[in-house]
Amino acid sequence: MPGGRLTQKDRQQIALGLADGLAYAEIARGLGRPTSTVTREVMRNGGPLAYRADLAHRATEQRAHRRRPAPSRGPEPARRPRGGDIEAVRAYEELFTTVMMQSGMPRMMARVMVALLMTDAGRLTASELAQRLQVSPATVSKSIAFLESQALVRRERDERRRERYVVDDDLWYQSMIASVHSLVQQVEVARQGVDVLGPGTPAAVRLENVARFLDFVAESLARAAEQAREVLFTEAAGTAAEDDDAAPESGHGE
Repeated sequence: MPGGRLTQKDRQQIALGLADGLAYAEIARGLGRPTSTVTREVMRNGGPLAYRADLAHRATEQRAHRRRPAPSRGPEPARRPRGGDIEAVRAYEELFTTVMMQSGMPRMMARVMVALLMTDAGRLTASELAQRLQVSPATVSKSIAFLESQALVRRERDERRRERYVVDDDLWYQSMIASVHSLVQQVEVARQGVDVLGPGTPAAVRLENVARFLDFVAESLARAAEQAREVLFTEAAGTAAEDDDAAPESGHGE
């Protein structure tokens, strides 16, 4: 199996495979590479719909040129969860980042968010994030400022007075509630437009329908979020039992 980095010819073959609708595994077999290599390559460079061989190759060269060895600051934070395959985890991290970007989040902010979500503790310092993502502390700071403005992370200080950035377990609940508040504001603005444009006019009728629709969605979303909130703090049924059953067989302790 060939080693080293993907060549421009490899990337052209990946692009052709995507255009033909081939699965990542099939493209990888044609290259003699692991499926995770192809998955990571595609997700890092625009996803299956936007992947371009020449742009991907140029971007990889630029990343390699910018990358500098980071000074050693102790053990690097773990890059994979317990029991995870490192290549599969990296591919998943790229996939998760791509999905966050497709929802409208800038790439670097998405990378920081995913890095925090994929740690067991859900918290990292600026230096840990910079080392993990191979970016500058200034880039981390800018990303954190954006995520804070969206109420997606918060800051805390540890016993050494270092700032840590945290994603809470009820992040998705808080995100849903923030969406509800945004929808409520849109409802209010739409109904103001009804008065401004004059009730009964086509534009006013359109805005009133929009307001009623968003009002219903906001109420339903808020109710669903409240009802489902406890799911965020509940262990999936059977998970603990499966872990207990598996532990004696493995013979490994934590």
